[in-house]
Amino acid sequence: MKTSQSVRILVAAGGTGGHVYPALAIAEALTRLLPEARLSFVGSVGGFERPLLKESTVQFARYDEVRAGPIHGVNPLKMLVSAVQLAVGTVQALWLVGRQKPQALLLTGGWVGLPVALAAWVWRVPSLIFLPDIEPGMTIQVLKRFASKVALTTDESKRYFPTNETVTTGYPLRQTMLEATREAGVKHFGLDAGRKTLLVFGGSRGSRAINNVVLDHLPELLADGVQVIHVTGTLDWAEIEARVKAMPDTTHTHVYPYLHHEMGLAMAAADLVVCRSGASVLGEFPQFGLPSILIPLAWAWRYQKVNAEYLAGRGAAIELHEDDMAAQLLPTIRELLGDEARLNGMRTAAKGLARPDGARRAAAILAELAGVQA
Repeated sequence: MKTSQSVRILVAAGGTGGHVYPALAIAEALTRLLPEARLSFVGSVGGFERPLLKESTVQFARYDEVRAGPIHGVNPLKMLVSAVQLAVGTVQALWLVGRQKPQALLLTGGWVGLPVALAAWVWRVPSLIFLPDIEPGMTIQVLKRFASKVALTTDESKRYFPTNETVTTGYPLRQTMLEATREAGVKHFGLDAGRKTLLVFGGSRGSRAINNVVLDHLPELLADGVQVIHVTGTLDWAEIEARVKAMPDTTHTHVYPYLHHEMGLAMAAADLVVCRSGASVLGEFPQFGLPSILIPLAWAWRYQKVNAEYLAGRGAAIELHEDDMAAQLLPTIRELLGDEARLNGMRTAAKGLARPDGARRAAAILAELAGVQA
């Protein structure tokens, strides 16, 4: 067995926060498990991951980028451009992996994983895929051919991997999520402890559909005695900020374009959340016992719907179709916030799905693949 001083582990993730945040959570756990290990990160050229890494507590020895692009769900011209980028990225990844000689590779999805996984396979580097969602998307379907092991958020995903060795670890949570408390959240956001708190968000860029419906009903929610933490995303921030400022009274409205470390505090302080159903809801909402109204992204691959159905089917969430949001969102919020017994039941159901050790378990598997006695 190697020692932690000599181990080198490469992390490849990109595209969205749903891919990057689990990778960072596992990397955090690795730094506690193997304090002297050398961690490096590979992202996509011009990708979303670079600013997230700057905010992370993990100190990576190297950050590199390779070219990649989507080849599924895009027009033929974009597919051709992506194919060229992936070919170039594979050459770049072969050089990177050959030079760095990692003992193990972590993949969490995103197209950047394809060239890096292929390069690792050529250089005989064992790899661990973490599947954030319940149903694997196209990228993971391809990546699993190169994986040594696949870590799963829930046992529901096992049916998609008949030939791979899978381990159910739970969703990896960053330390800021694990340490967040309701008291700290109330203090951080300056909330009124006597009011119910509604959290609204739609991902890093935001959901225009959710933002518009919530803003349409904001005066009514405030009149009901609800306070709102609204994380709008960066896409329409200027327009939304102007619209909120134009309202006559937004005393109990807290609007932000994006939250990083503070997102755990927002969830800890909330009584109910309205959002999309990306992979993080499977780990973060159970951690906080947070009831949710989930609105799957209508045009995306069905993974968001599967995630929403998983939580709703276990009594932890309500799934709402995007087309019904304008008519049903406000009544649904009012119904839930006005029924403490139902909210408590949803809290209990969500909390029963929590697996706070997901990052540690995935890190231990990665250390084992690297040949390290942790």
